[in-house]
Amino acid sequence: MLGQVLVRLGLVSELDVGRAVARQLDLPLIASSDLPVQVPEVDGLVPEFLRAHSLCPLKVDKGELHIAMRTPQDAYLRKALHLATGLQVRAYLALESDIEKVLTEVVEELAENDSDEVSDGGDFVEHLKDLASEAPVIRLVNTIIGRVIDMRASDIHLEPFDDGLHVRYRVDGVISTAEIVPPRHSAAVNSRVKLMAHLDIAERRLPQDGRIKTRVKGRELDLRVSTVPTVHGESVVMRVLDRSSVRFSLEEMGFAPGTLERFNQLLARPHGILLVTGPTGSGKTTTLYAALSKIDADAHKIITVEEPVEYQLEGINQIQVHTQIGLTFARSLRSILRQDPDIIMIGEMRDSETAQIAVQSALTGHLVLSTLHTNTAAGAVVRLTDMGVERYLITSSVNGVLSQRLVRRLCPHCRAPHAPDPTVLKSSGLSRFLEPGAPIYQAVGCSQCRGTGYSGRTGVHELLVIDDALRRAILDGADASALHAQAAASGMLSLYEDGLRKVALGETSLDEVLRVTEDQSDA
Repeated sequence: MLGQVLVRLGLVSELDVGRAVARQLDLPLIASSDLPVQVPEVDGLVPEFLRAHSLCPLKVDKGELHIAMRTPQDAYLRKALHLATGLQVRAYLALESDIEKVLTEVVEELAENDSDEVSDGGDFVEHLKDLASEAPVIRLVNTIIGRVIDMRASDIHLEPFDDGLHVRYRVDGVISTAEIVPPRHSAAVNSRVKLMAHLDIAERRLPQDGRIKTRVKGRELDLRVSTVPTVHGESVVMRVLDRSSVRFSLEEMGFAPGTLERFNQLLARPHGILLVTGPTGSGKTTTLYAALSKIDADAHKIITVEEPVEYQLEGINQIQVHTQIGLTFARSLRSILRQDPDIIMIGEMRDSETAQIAVQSALTGHLVLSTLHTNTAAGAVVRLTDMGVERYLITSSVNGVLSQRLVRRLCPHCRAPHAPDPTVLKSSGLSRFLEPGAPIYQAVGCSQCRGTGYSGRTGVHELLVIDDALRRAILDGADASALHAQAAASGMLSLYEDGLRKVALGETSLDEVLRVTEDQSDA
């Protein structure tokens, strides 16, 4: 119908179209406040039929069915209602959104009544499936997912609370709330996402993981979906895996020239362990992928063990861990050593068994790349000893450790030069990297960066190369602070210092560097 097309194009409001159609058909337009709170049950009419055709029964009186319709001019639909109920049909016009609201509340009431009987709630599951398949819910979920392209978001969070479903996006590492979906639509939106991810919508008491592959604005998107039960419903997080937006080039990841040269030298070694450390979301896996893509896959046998496989790399054998069936990191590693690999990438060293096998692999002629959750590069050495790896094995197998964080880049359209205070220059250590009298830049905010002052992210790094002096310190039992001091004496710049260098270059702000590097300790 032309009116629906105009509404969806945003040219007119639904209410304006409804009033025009009411005048044209000479029928009353039922206001939302006049629709029944409790929809009367009518023999022959099932909820699925009502929702499919936007019908809301008002009452049955003296052999007549009074019913609100989105399209009361549809003679075939009125005839179908007469045949299904055996009643004469008196039609009224109502807005589709008002009818949808009433029918949604009816289904959610059924859901609440059946919430304590999920195991026997076959009808409830069917109601949820029907509701999640309704056009308004599909459009809403598609809109929520579609925003990630324009916002460059890395994660979508759907969090249920008393006042509704909070839709939040993580952009450049910072999360913010975009909108709140009314409570009556919360269950339908979450169910729609679970259906798309091929999850069990009847199971609302246990966490679930799935994947959605979809096309948004001409781009293929891969969404990793995780659900967990909360007191107000299920919280859903979708990690956006957009290959087209990921840089698999080390040269584009913010490495300082000297750091990149040393890192490439470590990659070129025939055997040993190269670790990348940092918290969740600091780009560790992306750096490893970029390192692997730099290695000639035709000349080397490369095998990865990951949980999960985030991006598929050409010419590389990638194994996904399945702990439910016993395919753990350690078991996978034991098996792939018989596959004659040259290079092994381990998604994460999580336990002592995995660490021990990785060390043995490095000692027997393999180059091993992996990640660890430590705050500093020197802290990785201490973490390995905590995991049961002997210090003499660490000095024999570990070549180097790269610690990494991601800082937001200043928006090039609105960044503003600023003369730093001399006391700030001295206390922050920025004077080491900034020419006398040169300005630094600070965030302002404009339409290009949606008022944040930042656009995109770049890396700050510290690269600890295991040299003779560090080997002696490790064997002597030095702690993380002593190892860090020794590496600094050998020329290593810390994460903070690398960040200051980017502040001096005008790439980021001092506030941003302080925010990201404030966890530089491994006590």
